[in-house]
Amino acid sequence: MNLPIYTAALGAFLIVMQAVLMVGVGARRLKGPFIGLGDDKNMERRVRRHGNLAENSGLFLAVLALLELLVGQTPFLAALCLLFAVARLLHAAGFSSLAGSHGEDLSGARKGFAAMRALGAFGTLITALGAAGGIAVALA
Repeated sequence: MNLPIYTAALGAFLIVMQAVLMVGVGARRLKGPFIGLGDDKNMERRVRRHGNLAENSGLFLAVLALLELLVGQTPFLAALCLLFAVARLLHAAGFSSLAGSHGEDLSGARKGFAAMRALGAFGTLITALGAAGGIAVALA
C-alpha cells in the first residue's frame, strides 16, 4: 500500500499557512470589529484570504491523497503538490493588498498584487483539474 507521503507534506505546509493567515485575522480583530466585517476592507481582505485557502485546500488534499494511494509518489504528483503550494502562496500574497483584493489603486507595481491573485487562482484550478484527471487515468 502506498502511504500518501506527498499529501502529508503538503498538508503540513498548508496547515502552517492557514495558521499564519488565521493569526492575521485575529490580529486585525484586536482593532475591531470583534465579530463580522463591519466596513473594514482590510478585515474583509484578511478573512477572504484565510477562507479561500480553507475552502480550496481540504478537497484538494483529499483528492490528492486518493490519487497518491492509487499511483504512489510520482513526479506528476510531486509537481501537483509544488504547484498547489506556489499557487496558494501567490493567491495569499495577492490578497495582502487592497489592490489585489479590491482592485484599489492598480497603478504601477500595485498591479502585481492583482496578477499574483489571478495566477494563484489559475494555479489552484489547474492543479485541481490535474488531480481529477490523474484519478480518471488511474481508474481507467
